[in-house]
Amino acid sequence: MVQAILLGSGATRPLPDRALAALWLQTAGRGLLFDCGEGTQVSAQRYGASLYKLDTLLLTHYHGDHLFGLPGLLQSMAALGRTDPVTVAGPPGLDTVLDAVLTLAGPLPFAIRRHTFAEGRGTLALCGGASITAFPALHRVPCCSYLYTLPRAGRFDPGKARALGIPVALWRTLQAGCPAGGFTPDQVLGPARRGLRILYATDTGPTEELCRQARGVDLLCMDATYADDADAPKARLYGHATCAEAGTLAAQAGVRRLWLTHYSAAVTDPEPGLAAARARFPGAEAGFDGKTLTLTFEDPGKDIP
Repeated sequence: MVQAILLGSGATRPLPDRALAALWLQTAGRGLLFDCGEGTQVSAQRYGASLYKLDTLLLTHYHGDHLFGLPGLLQSMAALGRTDPVTVAGPPGLDTVLDAVLTLAGPLPFAIRRHTFAEGRGTLALCGGASITAFPALHRVPCCSYLYTLPRAGRFDPGKARALGIPVALWRTLQAGCPAGGFTPDQVLGPARRGLRILYATDTGPTEELCRQARGVDLLCMDATYADDADAPKARLYGHATCAEAGTLAAQAGVRRLWLTHYSAAVTDPEPGLAAARARFPGAEAGFDGKTLTLTFEDPGKDIP
C-alpha cells in the first residue's frame, strides 16, 4: 500500500490556498518527498505527512519554487528529534545547492546523504524493495522526472514449502523475498505479481521517453502549468506542458490515473484546463493541496494463513 498526498500544486509563487511543488509518498511507515517548494513543511503538518518519517527527498531541479522550503523543512525535522540519516537526491548541481541550504539550516542532528543522478539518469534503491528511476525532463535547466516502483513478489506456495521441509517460522521471511535458513524465495514463490508505480513529472514538456516510462502507471502526477492551449508556445519556451498535453500523454501511455499539478499562479480556476485534459483523457483530475490517494496491490489477499 502507498499513500500519495499532494502537498503543493502551484508554480512560481505560492498563493493563499496553493503551496509550491511537493508530492509525499508513504509506505510501510516511511516517507518519500518529491520536491520541497515554499510552504511544504506547513502543508505536511496540515495534511498529515509526518516529517519525522521522511527518509528520502528527491529534487527535480534547482529552481526556487521546487526547493525554497528545504531549509525550514530540515529544521522542522531536527525539532521533531530526527536522528536517522536522510537522503537528498537530484540532478547535477546538487552539492552546490545543498551546501547553501545547509548553511541556512544550520547544524542538524542527522546526516545528509547526497545522491546525484549523473546526466539526470539513474536508479536509487529505497527501503522495502522499492526503487526510484530518474530520467531527464524537457526543461530549460537540468531536470529529472522520477518513477517510483514498489514491486510485489510472487504468491507463496505452502505446498512447496512443506515438501522442502521448510519450518513455518521461516515462511514469512521467504514470502518477503529474503533468504532464510538456507532456503531462497525462488523455491517457494510463483512469478512476480503486478506492483505499484507512480510517476512524478513536473517542469517538463511531453517527450517520447516520458510517455514510455509512464506506460500503465498507477498514478501520473504531471506538469499542467498552462490551462489554455493558446499558451503552448510559451510552454515550449519555458519547458512546461499545457493541461491538454498532459491529458494527451496520459491517454497515449495508458495510465490508470492522472493528477494535473504545477499550475501557474495565473491559473485561478482549474476547471477550463481540467476540461481540456479530460477531452483527451476522461479520468484526469485537477490537483489541489491536500489531494490524497491510497494505492493498494490488486489482489490484496494474504499468501500465508
